[in-house]
Amino acid sequence: MAQENADSIVICKNAAFGYEGHSVIRDISFEVRRGDYLYITGENGSGKSTLLKGILRLANPISGRISFSPEIQNGGAGYLAQQEAAKKDFPASAGEIVLSGFAGKMGLRPFYLRREKEAALENMRRLEVSDLKERCFRELSGGQQRRVLIARALCAAGAFGVSGSLLVLDEPAAGLDPSASAVLYELLDGINKNGMTIISVTHDIQAAERFASRIMQIKDGLCFLRENK
Repeated sequence: MAQENADSIVICKNAAFGYEGHSVIRDISFEVRRGDYLYITGENGSGKSTLLKGILRLANPISGRISFSPEIQNGGAGYLAQQEAAKKDFPASAGEIVLSGFAGKMGLRPFYLRREKEAALENMRRLEVSDLKERCFRELSGGQQRRVLIARALCAAGAFGVSGSLLVLDEPAAGLDPSASAVLYELLDGINKNGMTIISVTHDIQAAERFASRIMQIKDGLCFLRENK
């Protein structure tokens, strides 16, 4: 569908999402603008992950519509799954994990391009894990693993800070201690301020109030969106 607002990368209008024809969330209307830092909050089972599937184009709306800018339509989005869904036993180095974010863009190419390797190193530097490049991923702490996976998601989204790219995070700080969470939130805030649009699902209301440009609350199948800055 054609994009209606040049400043928006996702437009959702009167959409319902769910499973097998049964809506979990309904009458959803919102836009994600370039440079947004959108936090999505709500109780367990409220439909946060269901909405993320729609944003990631893993599920079509039951009714209404959702449309995307050309950048997102052509793969300009990176995704970090919940901690429980993330594999922690990769027998690979942290650097290899980050570089694998480009795998979906390789087509039939057997090797990574030089610019992809450089971008992977840059994303590791941005997440302050470049010194872990040669370390085995499964030997890292939970906070280190999370930052490596976010660097990988940045690679999947495209070059760091590209206008129109989108980073989608599902509970990025879940299971981390307060110190590791604080470091992660600050790093993500810096990434957003450098041009990356971020959508983050969270139960951490304090973090949402501090960092989000907008906050969406999902309750009783409906979404309530407000400006925060």
